[in-house]
Amino acid sequence: MGRFAEAPVVDVRRAASRPTTRIGWLDSRHSFSFGHHHDPANTHHGVLLVSNDDTVAPGAGFETHPHRDMEIVTWVVDGSLVHRDSTGHKGIITPGEAQRMSAGTGILHSEKNDSWTLAGDHHTTPVHFVQMWVVPDTAGVDPGYEQLDISGELASGGLVVVATGMDRYADAAAIRIRNSHAALHAARLPAGGSVLLPEAPWLHLFVARGAVDLEGVGALAEGDAVRFTATGGQRVAAREDAELLVWEMHATLAA
Repeated sequence: MGRFAEAPVVDVRRAASRPTTRIGWLDSRHSFSFGHHHDPANTHHGVLLVSNDDTVAPGAGFETHPHRDMEIVTWVVDGSLVHRDSTGHKGIITPGEAQRMSAGTGILHSEKNDSWTLAGDHHTTPVHFVQMWVVPDTAGVDPGYEQLDISGELASGGLVVVATGMDRYADAAAIRIRNSHAALHAARLPAGGSVLLPEAPWLHLFVARGAVDLEGVGALAEGDAVRFTATGGQRVAAREDAELLVWEMHATLAA
């Protein structure tokens, strides 16, 4: 991993520009190369390899499949998502809950919109979630899983640390990822509310819901993303109720 950024860059990526995968039960929009959508000039930003904005129909989802040597963080925006894996973990992820799966030496898991198989009544609500992958510091570790409700912290309206391996956030109420150079922040902003972005060599801002104004750029709509290099500290103000996901990264992958 590299530790030094280049000249300051603010690179806006509009929602409509992202490649999509649509297969009946799934509407998936990819911020980076994913699956059969491969662009050698768009493989990562910092240590973030995947940021998929997914909507899954009720009763459907990703059947059991493998992962290895990846830190996978899932953030539900609306609805509920059921996780099951080969280490015995299972549970329902809902908005305000952070979830991390460390694939390590290898893990099998499924993600489906069928919460009634574990609790509650049958429903007909799609689930909307963002799944993000970062590279771990060390390959070949044991698989792991963590889920944490941080809805109370999000009610403050500020940036909340969701997932991190960075020492500076060691005291934060957050899930832990095995990358000591990265942290994921989230904010739920009421209309008129605002936050300052952290300063870091690499940042990735994603508007998961609503619309905002970014200082120096202007309006961002739901699904828009911004990649910052060697900059940060800009103010983001909500035009309407909005939800933000912000990766702060102090390393990048080799080109």
